[in-house]
Amino acid sequence: MFRHILTLQQVSGRQISRTVHRQLMNKVPEKQKLFQEANGMPVHLKGGVSDAVLYRATMGLTVMGTACVIYELVKAAVPQKKD
Repeated sequence: MFRHILTLQQVSGRQISRTVHRQLMNKVPEKQKLFQEANGMPVHLKGGVSDAVLYRATMGLTVMGTACVIYELVKAAVPQKKD
């Protein structure tokens, strides 16, 4: 069993040392400029279409969840008729 652990350790060490280090462009300054513009748009919608879709989906799920909770509370508060 100990031999398997050593083998795994050697294999994982080789793969980490062989990985290619790619240079990634830093996009933070571009995003800072985008979000700091004073264009009257709320910050949670400045990211574009994907932010707008995510915002609307979140609001829709929140409204639906609130409606379900209110429905269940009313259903629990009204006594059931016994036949």
